[in-house]
Amino acid sequence: MDNFIVSARKYRPQNFNTVVGQQHITTTLKNAIRNNQLAHAFLFCGPRGVGKTTCARILAKTINCTNQTAEGEACNTCNSCVSFDAGTSMNIHELDAASNNSVDDIRALVEQVRFAPQAGKYKVYIVDEVHMLSSSAFNAFLKTLEEPPPYAIFILATTEKHKILPTILSRCQIFDFKRITNNDTVEHLQEIVDKEQINAEKAALQVIAQKSEGCMRDSLSILDKIVSFTNGTVTYQNTLEHLNILDEDYFFQLLECMQKQDMAGAMLLFDQINRKGFEGDLVLNGFAEFIRNLLVCKDPKSAALLEVVEGMQQKYLQVAQQTTLSYLVSALNILNDTEVNYKMARNKRLHVELSLIKLSFLQQAIELSSDKGAVVKKKRIDGPIAFKTKMIQPLAPPAPPAAKNTVTGAISNTTGAKLFVKETLDNSVPAQIKSPAAAPTGTIKTGPKKSLLEALKEKAGSNYQIEEVKEAMPLTQESLRAFWDAYIVQLEQQLKHSAVGTFRIASLEIESDIHFTVRVSAVTAQKFIESEKMVLLDQLQTQFNNRAINFTILVEEGEKEDVPLHMRLNSKQKFERIAEQYPLVRELRDKLRLEIDY
Repeated sequence: MDNFIVSARKYRPQNFNTVVGQQHITTTLKNAIRNNQLAHAFLFCGPRGVGKTTCARILAKTINCTNQTAEGEACNTCNSCVSFDAGTSMNIHELDAASNNSVDDIRALVEQVRFAPQAGKYKVYIVDEVHMLSSSAFNAFLKTLEEPPPYAIFILATTEKHKILPTILSRCQIFDFKRITNNDTVEHLQEIVDKEQINAEKAALQVIAQKSEGCMRDSLSILDKIVSFTNGTVTYQNTLEHLNILDEDYFFQLLECMQKQDMAGAMLLFDQINRKGFEGDLVLNGFAEFIRNLLVCKDPKSAALLEVVEGMQQKYLQVAQQTTLSYLVSALNILNDTEVNYKMARNKRLHVELSLIKLSFLQQAIELSSDKGAVVKKKRIDGPIAFKTKMIQPLAPPAPPAAKNTVTGAISNTTGAKLFVKETLDNSVPAQIKSPAAAPTGTIKTGPKKSLLEALKEKAGSNYQIEEVKEAMPLTQESLRAFWDAYIVQLEQQLKHSAVGTFRIASLEIESDIHFTVRVSAVTAQKFIESEKMVLLDQLQTQFNNRAINFTILVEEGEKEDVPLHMRLNSKQKFERIAEQYPLVRELRDKLRLEIDY
């Protein structure tokens, strides 16, 4: 039994003329070979499966061919071409950068470049997936790539051009490969099925080309799977079944139900689709693409963008002419929003059914929002709009009462300004409109100017007592000492004998008009004065009429003081000492899981 070779390898192009869909690159390379204008470094970039590595191998074989054709193609008969096809050529080296991306791998490649070819004209180094190289490997490759020996040619291939360093890009001749069109893919598949004597419908090949999305390798792999699945007969139906693609007839039926506002028919059709194993996202995606194709068919200019299987174009054109443009655009928006929110929906089936319900009544909503075939936009009316206002009370005191002229119905004030008020002719009818309070006039009063204090007294009246701010007393040693002694007497009356002794031995030293220093000889004395500092400061500031007065307590160095233990420990140390003496306290804390705020 012969070993099976997949079609992607069996029918890999062997010269430039057999490369599919990349004529702009193959023509450039053949002209460069024929005119002897080869660059020393090439970069082939583009999507997967479009022929980058294939073109690199063809280029490597062609430039070493000893009997090139007039078109710049390899002869495939000389020793160099035969050894290349057999995989025994010593002038072509391929490196997979995805698995050999370290600095050592690139250094080994650079070491090989030093040796000239034994047979042939060029040594070609093909580095596939070059974007996988590390930054240090790129840097190690820079010098050799910029100035290689005359016999060395580098061909780099990648699917992600943006990941390559700019210094590498500037040293290469860049070729951008494009996706292969569906027509080119179908023609190539037709050639292969004819050679393999496979019965294949053209509609099935078109479905395979659409599913591969411009990747020839994927289309060939799909063809191999379907041939194995159908035992050599490729039809439109078994291709849809194998690729898990929903038939477009279901979408035509769905659209017909929706335009008839047959919600029940659309729901039953979706249930039938769901029972066949198609998930809601596939239905939404397929139906959105179906609506897009109908929208494309509405205009003859964009009809070329329609990519459907052979025999369905006429049906699309017919249905598109029967559907309004507003319906297609609105349906496409609904389907797009539903597909975006599909992943976040808990009940996914209900989420899809809700969109089908909206689409079923979409035509009715469009008819309600249209007037004689034209869409009516919401706009504001041209007439007056009623709005409610509220009077703002003036901050200034009201103006003095004005005298009313009974003859003319005018109200005049002392300044001569007049406000005309419309009076009711029938006195029996109650007035429903009340005139607002008269706004204060900007009359300038003449007379002597009052001081601020007089104005405040006149405004406040007898409800408030206005006192003048007393001037601050100067802070002197005699006045401060007198206040200090008076506070000691106050402490004696409060029976704070420990604090009394501390205050008597403390020395006072004035630093400025608002600050003085209290010097003590021990930390315990400092604690006593700090405990009285708030009350002391309040009385001090009141006595001297100055709220800026403050003082500092300074402990002078002297003999070592025997400070009591409870004054030297902080809160945490006090608890630890208590828990050490009374273990039950710690046990109580642990059992109750208490957190102590130290």
